[in-house]
Amino acid sequence: PLDRELYRKAVHQMIQSLIRKLTALSQYEEALAKINATAADRLTVLKAKPQSIQRDILTICNDPFTLAQQLTHIELERLSYIGPEEFVQAFIQKGPLDNNKSRFSDRKKASNLEAYVEWFNRLSYLVATEICMPVKKKHRARVIEFFIDVARECFNIGNFNSLMAIISGMNMSPVSRLKKTWGKVKTAKFDILEHQMDPSSNFYNYRTALRGATQRSITAHTSREKIVIPFFSLLIKDIYFLNEGCANLLPNGHVNFEKFWELAKQVSEFMTWKQVECPFERDRKILQYLLTVPVFTEDALYLASYESEGPENNIEKDSWKSLRCVLEGRKSAASVGFSDNSMSDRN
Repeated sequence: PLDRELYRKAVHQMIQSLIRKLTALSQYEEALAKINATAADRLTVLKAKPQSIQRDILTICNDPFTLAQQLTHIELERLSYIGPEEFVQAFIQKGPLDNNKSRFSDRKKASNLEAYVEWFNRLSYLVATEICMPVKKKHRARVIEFFIDVARECFNIGNFNSLMAIISGMNMSPVSRLKKTWGKVKTAKFDILEHQMDPSSNFYNYRTALRGATQRSITAHTSREKIVIPFFSLLIKDIYFLNEGCANLLPNGHVNFEKFWELAKQVSEFMTWKQVECPFERDRKILQYLLTVPVFTEDALYLASYESEGPENNIEKDSWKSLRCVLEGRKSAASVGFSDNSMSDRN
């Protein structure tokens, strides 16, 4: 009877814990849906506002260290909701007999993984938007230098996902073509960061830095030192190719334990990283801005870029003309868009 009572209590505790986790997960998914709806509804609002009342990242937070910490909050929260089963679900091969309903439910099971990848894309576009938006070249250069400092702080924290998203945003064509703006930027620090995240030799430099951060987290005495946030798209790619590229069975018919051992190692390492509590103080205003502020679409980025520094060749001129037609058409449809006087060279 005593054993039975102990088992009953243990099962009760497990059920309560599971209910708490499922409730938290449900609330998280609802919050994500609200955030995505807010951001999506306001995609072109920025351009409709007079320049004088537009907010930008520097008016919200001009300290790179604080912004890197808030990015780390978002990364760790989103990581924490991704279960190991989502990796398995994402890579399952579908048979021709699967119906649409099962595909939808599979997507639902991997929804937190997808939301995390979408966050990376949003951050890249946010960085590009913040750089392309300002009227003055000096202001654009200041925003670039600010994000370089934020990226460096992310590297120091061990937040490689935000670091790579920031670099990706800076390397988008609408940003990289701003030669006059980049001419005013001290790029030495950016060159170092790009070198760290260089994709050549299968991201050798990044993998070395990741190993260093992992080692630091193993011997860590504080939560701050435990933080390891991998470049997530590459982690997924590694797991995918390990799963697809290695046979489950060896030629002699035995199970390929080495493959499954390596898969288990990578997923369990991820599980350790995602359980780290973020040690930094939350800043609600900065988090709200990062998650919900409108970002430009790719077309709007190019248009803002051409407005900042005029087209340099016939291809760019043609692109600019067609973008103006497309976005002016959208303006007529949505009563939101770009004023004609914003089309002049803004330098």
